[in-house]
Order: sequence, then C-alpha cells, then structure tokens
Amino acid sequence: MASDAELTPTSYIQHHLTNMTVSLGDSPFWVLHVDTLVMSLILGVLSLGFMWMVVRKATTGVPSKKQAFVEILIEFVDGQVKNSFHGNRHKFVAPAALTIFVWVLMLNTMDLLPIDIMAWIYTNIFGLHNWRSVPTTDVNTTFALALSIWLLTIYFGIQVKGMGGWIAELFCSPFGKNPLLWPLNLLFNLIEYISKPLSHSLRLFGNIYAGEIIFLLLGMWAATGVAGTVFGAVLGLGWAIFHILIVTLQAFIFMMLTVVYLSMAHESH
Repeated sequence: MASDAELTPTSYIQHHLTNMTVSLGDSPFWVLHVDTLVMSLILGVLSLGFMWMVVRKATTGVPSKKQAFVEILIEFVDGQVKNSFHGNRHKFVAPAALTIFVWVLMLNTMDLLPIDIMAWIYTNIFGLHNWRSVPTTDVNTTFALALSIWLLTIYFGIQVKGMGGWIAELFCSPFGKNPLLWPLNLLFNLIEYISKPLSHSLRLFGNIYAGEIIFLLLGMWAATGVAGTVFGAVLGLGWAIFHILIVTLQAFIFMMLTVVYLSMAHESH
C-alpha cells in the first residue's frame, strides 16, 4: 500500500484495483493475472475439497452439522435444476450447477475480507504487491466462466440435434425456412449467441466490482482521522452485512443462467 505521504484517493483506489501480472510476450493481450488465477485455484480446491471430505464421511444415521449443510445445499441445487432443466442431461447439469454455485460463491465471498488488512498481509507477510483477493472483480474471470458455459451450450446443441440440425436451426429459426429469411435468421441467432456470454459475465462482474468500489470508498474515511475511521468502520460493517446477500444472490443467478442456457441448448425453436 502507498505510504501515508503519498496516499491520495486516486492512488489508494488504483493500488487496490491493480492486478499482479506476468507478461508472456510483447502483446498486451498475452498477460496473465497471477492473483486471479492463484486465488481461483485455491478457492476451487478448498470448496470442492471440503464437500468431498464431507461426502466421504457421510453416514446414514444422524448427520453432522457439516453433512446436513452439504445435503441441504445439494438438494437445493438439484431441485432448482429439476425445475428449470427438462432435457436428458440431468446427471451432468446438476453436478455442474452445484460446482458453479459453490465456486462462484467462494470467489464472491472474498469481497467480504477487509481490503486494507488483506493488503497488509499480502505485502508484509508474503511480499506480494498489487495482489487482489476477489477473482470475480476481474472481468477475465467472469468472462472465462461464461465462455466455458457458452461452449458447453454449443457442444450439447450439436450433440442433441446433430451438426446438420444445429446448422439448420441457425438458418431456419425463428422466422421460417424460406431461403430469403436465412440471412435474417442467422443474424438474429448470432446476436443471441454473442449476447449470452457478454450478459452472463458482465452481470456478475459489475455487481461484485461495484461492491468492492464501495468498500474502497468507505475505507478512505480512515484517512480523515479517528472520527472518519469509526464512521467508515460502522458503514463498512453495514455494507458487509448487506453484501452477504449480494454475493450469494449473484452466485445463484450465475448458476441459474447456466442451467437455463444448457436447457435451451437441448430445445428446438
């Protein structure tokens, strides 16, 4: 974090919004956000590892609190999938939906950690500067997740309808099979295909990123003195409590959109 002598609102926010990067070449496109990749991997292993350990130790008798929590979570996600997905891929979609929900929820929850305290830990204990804790505040993360779902929809669409049926649907729906309408149908479907990963990714990114900005703005109160520190801490606590709902809701919405998009891939217009 910048020293107090150099601390300005601009430098404070820029410091916390700067990723730790590694360049793979001269092109700015080939840049890895190391903090995003590492945090995503760690949280994925922890969340799925926790569920695996609970399931591995599950009993048919009186469940432990951990087992009861995981069972409730699995039943909740499975119920949502059954209500929204009507294809024949339920064995794949339900585990995928559960994985997405748990992983995205863990990624989002990192936004609840105190930003300045985490920055001090990264800098003074691990020697890491410009390390961001919340992967979903990086648009690369949300777009990569959405793009993976988008590719799955194309895969299932081709598998269910066949390559010929999938291509025919691109040119013949929703306005009809008349050759004069093929360009219009294709344009309409291309817009739909392009808009899905964009809206899917930007919705999650925008909400979590906005939450991080609010935490930063509240954190800037600490630079105004003791009264500002107390006032900022109280507001920050209130926002953190409300933000619990946001991070959970956004993970749920991302999961439900995934299920809906996969369900649409199995249906014909």
